[in-house]
Amino acid sequence: MKAPALIALALPVMLAACASGPSAEEQAAMAADARKASGALIQKLGGELKTAIKEQGPAGAINVCKERAPQIAADMSKQFNFDVKRVSPKNRNPAGIPDAWEAEAQAGLEKRLAAGEKPETLDTWQIVSTSGGKQFRYAKALPVQPMCLTCHGGPADIPEGVKERLAAEYPLDKATGYAPGMVRGIVSIKRSL
Repeated sequence: MKAPALIALALPVMLAACASGPSAEEQAAMAADARKASGALIQKLGGELKTAIKEQGPAGAINVCKERAPQIAADMSKQFNFDVKRVSPKNRNPAGIPDAWEAEAQAGLEKRLAAGEKPETLDTWQIVSTSGGKQFRYAKALPVQPMCLTCHGGPADIPEGVKERLAAEYPLDKATGYAPGMVRGIVSIKRSL
């Protein structure tokens, strides 16, 4: 058989293989990288929050979430070659509203938590088709830690100075009323394929 005929026969098979997306092994590798990226974001942000609370008190630490958290997410995006951000249906930051996939992912993680899974193990990933092509999507649960209640707890948990600062910085804030262990939001990671 001549080369053009072989190419004509092989091309549909090659295109079908490309269209099917990454293999299970490639997906697992991306998920492992996404876990590293989300873990790095959580560790860096948590460390900066603890330092700010110690040095400036809870009201002063609000700037870490407002100003540093987006920068930390941008740094992780560059470092890991992903689009990394934090989102929640009960968002504080107006840029933190989840898209449909993120909202569904968080709801699924909350169901798994209610079924008894440990909060620190809650993550999920999927290859999705979009109008712009296929994407790898990943979500890692952000469970509420005791430290989080100072800004995200119920009315009795949040000190008056923090309430005032939150009202000034985030007039449309929806990110309160949580209890320890609840899923407050997710680290959302995506990469175009």
